[in-house]
Amino acid sequence: MERNTQLVGQSSSFLDAVERASRAAALDRPVLVIGERGTGKELVAERLHRLSPRWDQPLVTMNCAALPETLIEAELFGHEAGAFTGATKARVGRFEEADGGTLFLDELATLSQGAQERLLRAVEYGEVTRIGASKPVQVDVRIVAATNEHLPKLVEENRFRADLLDRLCFEVVTLPPLRHRISDIPVLADHFARRMALELEWDKWPGFSASASAKLLAYDWPGNVRELRNVVERAVYRWEDQERPIDAIQFDPFESPWRPAAANENKREAEPTVTISTPMPTGPVSAYDPSSCADFRLAIAEYEKAILSTALEKCRWNQRAAAAALQLSYDQLRHALKRHEILAPAEAK
Repeated sequence: MERNTQLVGQSSSFLDAVERASRAAALDRPVLVIGERGTGKELVAERLHRLSPRWDQPLVTMNCAALPETLIEAELFGHEAGAFTGATKARVGRFEEADGGTLFLDELATLSQGAQERLLRAVEYGEVTRIGASKPVQVDVRIVAATNEHLPKLVEENRFRADLLDRLCFEVVTLPPLRHRISDIPVLADHFARRMALELEWDKWPGFSASASAKLLAYDWPGNVRELRNVVERAVYRWEDQERPIDAIQFDPFESPWRPAAANENKREAEPTVTISTPMPTGPVSAYDPSSCADFRLAIAEYEKAILSTALEKCRWNQRAAAAALQLSYDQLRHALKRHEILAPAEAK
């Protein structure tokens, strides 16, 4: 599993997670990597392998969510010829492929109960049995697993085996989402943008404008680093003037006045178009006088919250109308409301 990117960041929460992974790498013990989508779990798994004594042995990856339940066990443990319909010849599983090295199990929480039971035996005794075989095969494999689920909660719900979790959680590395790594956003954006500019054979990298940088910092990044990379690379390749800093950022690549409407939107009655002008709001924002502002981020956040609240009130809390009035997509408005914890009057009760 070779990656064409690196772990990039400078925030303390990110560096703490990387340091924990680096310390665990030298030990021949299982490691769980936890994090939201796009936070870099696969890159941490690769780091665990490359810094381990097994670095020159295979690093085998399996996405547990990519295969139907009926094929997961055959993929993990292999099968003999004739073990099931379509098994015309014997095939080694991922465990045997990773013998002497590391097996990375992504989306661990999606494993079936049967696969969990067989995985438990493989972890505990170091042996696997191919489907259709009568004798087990000894393997020497280090397990690194990743998930975006809270596994102890799944254990409480009887969706994940407690004994398997006990054996896999020698060390747990939890990666912080990008919204809690604000200081890393400019660093990552510059990293991805420079690489894209190099790929496009630009003579120089002009950087981002102040407004573009502000947009990157203000966005909630539900897709984390992977989403940031897509947004930045898209902005660079669409920019045609290498002499001027990049000033156009599009977060939703599907945003278009001609995109097809969802089926439920076609059935919904047309909503009235509301045009509002949003003056400098009064209230919390007035406490932040530009000449005496001591907390830039808090001032911006309060101002943005006041604008959103004003728009919603003028649109009678119709979120789609408010989004249109503010020239935002519906998803962008929803992210902003969630970030500022703005609830409709009925939800606030």
